[in-house]
Parts: sequence; structure tokens; C-alpha cells
Amino acid sequence: MIRVNQIKLPISHTKEQLEQKIRKMLKLEATQPLVYKIVKKSIDARKKPELMYVYSVDVKTADENRLVKKVNNNNVMLTKETIYCLPKSNLSRFSGEGNRPVIVGAGPAGLFCAYAFVQCKIRPIVIERGKTVEERTADVSRFWQTGILDTSSNVQFGEGGAGTFSDGKLNTLVKDPVGRNRFVLETFVKFGAPEHILYENKPHIGTDILARVIQNMRHSMEEAGAEFRFHTCMTDYRTENGHITEIELNHNEWLRASHVILAIGHSARDTFRMLAAKKELHMEAKSFAVGFRVEHPQAEINLVQYGEKYADKLPAAPYKVTANLPNGRGVYSFCMCPGGYVVNASSEEQRLAVNGMSYSGRNGKNANSAIIVSVTPEDFDSQDALAGVRFQEKIEQKAYQLGTGKIPQQLFGDYCRNITSTTYGAYESDTKGAHILCNLRGLFPEAIENSFIDGMRSFSREIQGFDREDAILSGVESRTSSPVRITRNESFMSSNVAGIYPCGEGAGYAGGIMSAAMDGLKIAEAILGTYFTR
Repeated sequence: MIRVNQIKLPISHTKEQLEQKIRKMLKLEATQPLVYKIVKKSIDARKKPELMYVYSVDVKTADENRLVKKVNNNNVMLTKETIYCLPKSNLSRFSGEGNRPVIVGAGPAGLFCAYAFVQCKIRPIVIERGKTVEERTADVSRFWQTGILDTSSNVQFGEGGAGTFSDGKLNTLVKDPVGRNRFVLETFVKFGAPEHILYENKPHIGTDILARVIQNMRHSMEEAGAEFRFHTCMTDYRTENGHITEIELNHNEWLRASHVILAIGHSARDTFRMLAAKKELHMEAKSFAVGFRVEHPQAEINLVQYGEKYADKLPAAPYKVTANLPNGRGVYSFCMCPGGYVVNASSEEQRLAVNGMSYSGRNGKNANSAIIVSVTPEDFDSQDALAGVRFQEKIEQKAYQLGTGKIPQQLFGDYCRNITSTTYGAYESDTKGAHILCNLRGLFPEAIENSFIDGMRSFSREIQGFDREDAILSGVESRTSSPVRITRNESFMSSNVAGIYPCGEGAGYAGGIMSAAMDGLKIAEAILGTYFTR
């Protein structure tokens, strides 16, 4: 197979023009057969006003070795398709009472761990404190409309995990020599996602499509023998001779288990506390980041990113901004949602957190992103494993009190001047959940507040108007990643309790849908007893 990179074409090109360009770069005659597959598609907006689509494609044709030598182009090379393969395993090892793998959490890490087992004809048990994605969607909508929170079924908890109510971004920076990334994307497509996620540079599903995909995955796994138990929380566990033997469910039932995958998500604070109280697993506080959701008019982001000629002709534009400040803190955008909404993402009474969400069409009037400032264990009140959890809880409690349960908001100019906002500027907020204008100063320590302001000023040098006076801030963005790491060894098992496998974002080993799903696959591989060497 031949990989052809850097195929550049005008925005308005046709399929025929793409094929012609491929033939030209490979010096193929018009009569020679051409079979190709797009592996990457992105927009090059560096030379405005003219923008280009840039493709990478894989081509199958006759005498490929000779052709590559003949072409002699650095953008044309031989490649091999990496096909992800799960290991074969002794099924008897995972049958019978107590031997079926038990997965705690039905987010992307837990779901893909379960899916890997199912592909090997092993019937896992998946427990999830929340509800099915259908029920969960109804609960979340009711919360946004009425403010009535279900603490086990919300933006954070329930089938699909926290990423279900987000932009559904499917890009990751995790290196992937064995094809897990492609396997996850192909699985999403198999269960209803659009095929373009296989090659877009920054693929996304959108919360509306992602919910259906997750539901279809579960139905398929159930048909193959997987067991899903919703409304079921792990509340304790027992060990014998240093190996897990059973877990407690909802404080009233014990389930025998020799392999337990902790894919608990970044917001399972009660589970973190239970694990810490047992004093058996090694846990530690880890760095994360906090800040605000910041909204800008999507039309203006489009204009800056695409230029006037294409601002209204291309999909809603994303952005990514970062800054390393002289004080040593990093400030950066996170979970940017083109054409999205700021959502109330609370999961606990008397505490408030926000997130961003886009539907598949990304047709909301505003762009929003978390603009967040790094925090480290040095910022916490102590050095124990739960210090970061308490840091989050403190600022979320302040945010709840400030907005009396509504999302507290402020214009950036007023935030800099430390005065209460009383009205929006040239545009209003696109929000899911009640919101109220107030003064956000005091939610964070002064060093973080000043770093946030410095970051916003810095980003305006990249994106004109980013620090506009009427940019809308919503507080607080506190659930960017887990505040805890549950350490594991080279076999992906807990360092000191055999049979427990910390997994995904909640355990501190992932940072989004894709990396969490891929970590779930890694855990399944480890339990099946095979490592991939290629």
C-alpha cells in the first residue's frame, strides 16, 4: 500500500479533482486502476484569504515498490495497514462464579474494556452507578430545565461517562503503534457514527449521535452475554492474601470477583474516599487545571480562523490556545466546543461545575472553551491523596453559593475590574441550565485569577478579540481531569492489590474519550495475558 501525503486542493474541489491529484502525484495514467482510502483530511488556513484542504490517502495499485521508486517524492511512501487484533485466551479461565471480569463504570474506558472481552467471547459484568443513556438523557434535560439534580444520573454519572454530554471530540495525542485508535473509531462507526470520523483531523460525534452509538454498543454486548447492572455502585471490597475476592454493591450485596477494572471516572469522589479509607491501594494527588468556560460569537471565531472569504462557508471553526506564563503556570484551552453550549455539569448537591457541549451539527451561535490554569499538589491544603478532591469541592461550593444554584457568569472586562456584571454586551450566553450575572472574583486563589487574566491577554495575540470586554465567563470549570492517580504496575494492575486494575481517566491514565477508550483496551489485553509487540 502507498501513503500519499500533502495532497492540497482548493476548498471547493470535487472528488474527481482529488483523484486527478492523486494520479498526478503517483504519475499514474488515466487508464490505470485507482483504489484509495482517505486517512486524514484537514484545513490549511495559514495563507488567507485562500484556504486549502489537505489530504493523506492510502492507495492500492499494481507494482507499488517500483512505483514509489519511480515517483521519488518525500510525500509518497510505502506503508502497511495496522490492524488491531485482540489476543486469544483460555475461555475457561473467565467462566464460572467469581471469574467473570467485573468492570466498575460504563464510561468509554469501561465500555471498551467490556467490548474487548466480548470480542474474545468472554462475558463481563459492568456495574454503573447511573442509569442507561436513554434515562440519563431525560434526567439531564430535566435538571437543566428545573434545577432538580439526580446525584447518580447527571452530566458526570451514567452510561457513557462524562464525555457523553460534551462535544464528543475523538482526537488524541496518545501514540498508537498497534491500532487501538483506529479500532475505537471503527467501532463507533459500526454502531452508528458517521464515517468521516475515520479521517477528519479533529473528529467529533456530538452528544446527540454519541448517545445513540453508546446505546447500540450496549445492546450488542448484551446479546453476546455481557451483563450490565445500572443503579449499582461499588461501595467496598474484600481481599484475601493480597488479592481481591469480592466487591460490595450498594452497601447491601457482595459479588465475587477476581478481576476488577476500576473505570470509575474523574468525579467518583465517594469511591475515591472509600478506596483511600481502605489504605490498601496506593493513591496520590495529581495535577489538573481549573478555570472558566469562555464564550465568543462563533461567527467571529470563524472570521479569524478562516478569513472573510470562507467564514460562512465552512463548518464552525475550532481553536486551540496555550501559554506558559513567567510564574510557571500553564494556561490553555480545553474541550473547545464550536457552535456549542455551556452546560451545568454538577453532580453533587450544593456544588456547581460547568462543562461545554456541542451537538453533531455544531450550529449553536457561540463558541465556548474552558480556559484553564494548571494547579499542582503544591496548591492544595495538604499532601494526602484526596487533597485535590477537596480543592475542587471548595471552589464548586463557592460557585454554587455565588449563583444560588445557577451558573454564575461575568463579562471578562468586569472580571478584570473586579465588579459585578449587570448585563451582557453585544451577545448573550448560550447555556443549558439557569444562569445569573455576578462577580466571579474570589472563586479561585489570587495567583490563579491573575494567571487566567494573563492567559486571556496572551491569547488575543493569536485570536484577535479573544480578550474582548464582553467575552462571557461561566464558573467553574473544575472537572478537567481526575485529581487522583491510583497507581498501577507494568502489568496495569494495582501496585499492591492483585486483581484490581485502575483504568481510564478516573484512575489518572487518560484525558478524553479516545485515550480512555484506548486505556480500557489496554486493560483487557493485560487481563487476557498478552502484550502486543510489533
